[in-house]
Amino acid sequence: MKPIDWNSLGFAYMDTNCHIRYVWRDGAWDEGELVVSPYINLHIAATALHYGQAAFEGLKAFRRKDGKVSLFRPEENAKRMLVTAERTCMAPVPVDMFVDACRRVVKANLDYVPPYGTGGSLYVRPLLIGSGEQIGVAPAEEYTFIVLVTPVGPYYKGGLQAVKAIVLDGYDRAAPQGTGHIKIGGNYAAALYPHLLAKEKGYPVELYLDAKEHKWIDEFATSNFLAITKDGKYVTTKSSSILPSITNLTLQQLAKDAGIPVEIRPVAFDEIEDFAEVAACGTAVVVTPVNEIERGGKMYRTGPEIGCGPVLEQLYNSVQGIQYGELPDVHGWNVDVE
Repeated sequence: MKPIDWNSLGFAYMDTNCHIRYVWRDGAWDEGELVVSPYINLHIAATALHYGQAAFEGLKAFRRKDGKVSLFRPEENAKRMLVTAERTCMAPVPVDMFVDACRRVVKANLDYVPPYGTGGSLYVRPLLIGSGEQIGVAPAEEYTFIVLVTPVGPYYKGGLQAVKAIVLDGYDRAAPQGTGHIKIGGNYAAALYPHLLAKEKGYPVELYLDAKEHKWIDEFATSNFLAITKDGKYVTTKSSSILPSITNLTLQQLAKDAGIPVEIRPVAFDEIEDFAEVAACGTAVVVTPVNEIERGGKMYRTGPEIGCGPVLEQLYNSVQGIQYGELPDVHGWNVDVE
């Protein structure tokens, strides 16, 4: 293992000791094995390549203040992957197997978990693909489940940074009754080109509206939408086209714990300037404050000019405090690796 400058880590892939790999054949998963090589030998007719049978999850492992390493809410990722597998006709990964796989691979790569105090974590990426050959449009008869890990640094160095977002009305992320509610690779492929356009315009993130009317807020490109109203309520969007975010679920519970009312409802874009704080939320960053949103050449103010609003900052600190063992884990979200 080469020396790692823990304070210089970004959010990028780095080879580690190994990943863990399971194969499903004849109706059953094997016992899984730790594999050193970061490459897979895949059939040229695999359904992952031709028919989009490819799903993934994202979670993190943290080295806590007490020195222990724990995964954050892996059961919720496992449950979400079950929904994805059912919708895409892939072999389901049982929750116990999913969590055990994450624990096994993190334990095998403990040297790559950033030390407490650096703000880093071990990013855990479970991947489920159709690895069996199939030329006709049909599910595969073989599936591969992989969990890879890589160390990542804190997304924000020097405090939460607000960003500007843009609505690109010429593009949709997901259709009603489509696959927006599950985590498949195809959803992200659909967003790559508009994301490139947004970056060219100087916006690091896009906000998608509903594909039917372009009236209701769905979610940001890779994250759920949430807002804090001027009277102190936590609001997030209700839509069949968005991915249920585990970070959003966590923030909702912490808001309730703090006495903040939570509303899950359709949110019209016309409401955007009525909010005191707006953010995107997800595994990589927890929350990304959004202070301005452009649509059709008009700029809408959605939060403080710089930094983060007080409620979002409070919730962000609560999540991080639990993950790093600085605050009590009253909900039992941390799953010890050893």
